[in-house]
Parts: sequence; structure tokens; C-alpha cells
Amino acid sequence: AYTIGAGDILSISVWKNADLTRVMQVLPDGMISFPLIGEVKVAGTTVAQLKKSLQDKLTPFVPDPEISVEVQRVNSMIVYVIGRINRPGHFELVGNMNVLQALAMAGGLTPFAKRDGIKVLRNEKDKTVEYAFDYDAVTMDENHAQNILLRRGDVVVVP
Repeated sequence: AYTIGAGDILSISVWKNADLTRVMQVLPDGMISFPLIGEVKVAGTTVAQLKKSLQDKLTPFVPDPEISVEVQRVNSMIVYVIGRINRPGHFELVGNMNVLQALAMAGGLTPFAKRDGIKVLRNEKDKTVEYAFDYDAVTMDENHAQNILLRRGDVVVVP
């Protein structure tokens, strides 16, 4: 199930209550502000979990609330490709994207890129994990184990 992230745009509606219908963006701290209940942490939750949480919090104010939660726009699924590539920047992570695909979206390596020194930096819990990527080993020697699937927030560094 999709996990909501900072920057995503959510549509939240309460059936038969237009005053509690909102389209809002998840703030960088992962929070939204919703009428009657105030600040709610939504980043890291699924749509079903958010729906249940909102129902629980709204029950004292609205009897048997029927809530609909929809992710209208996914803005948090981004990877970054930096360094000696033709078009550095951030790219939308659509579906299962691996390192080679991200490098292709960034226009490929420049002639001065260190092809055997590419790294993928990933935040896992409270630390940054580094994965090595050797371009030639993956493309010529078929060492596909290094061509990992990217996750939200990964940074591909091409020295």
C-alpha cells in the first residue's frame, strides 16, 4: 500500500458535511491541519490508516463519520541524481525505478564521470546507508545485483 509523504496532496471529505471537506498538501514535517481536530501526522501512514485515524478523532464531534481520503497528487516520490551527469536534479519515482533508469532520466554520465564510483545514498531509520554502483560492471559484465530499485528520497551520486 502507498505510504503518504511530505508534499503529497490529499482530498479528505466527510459525507454530508461540506465544512469538513478539504484538499490539502502534506507539510514538510508530515503534518496536516484538519478542522475540529487540529494537527494530524499523516506522513508514513497509508490511506486506510489515515482514514481510520480521522474517523476516531472526529467521532466526538460528528456521529459515525463517513470519511473519504484520496491522494490527488503524489509529490513525495522523488529521487535525486547529482554529480557528473548531463541533467542533475530531482526526478519523479514512478513505479519500480532502478539506478540505470534514474541515470538515463538524468541524461547519462558525462565523459568525466567516475563510472566505478557511483553511490546510492539512502536514509534508513536514523542513518544513511551507502550502496556502490559500478556502471560498467552492470552494463557490460551483467552484474545486475548492484542495479537496485530506488526508494523515495534516494540520492544517486556520480563523482
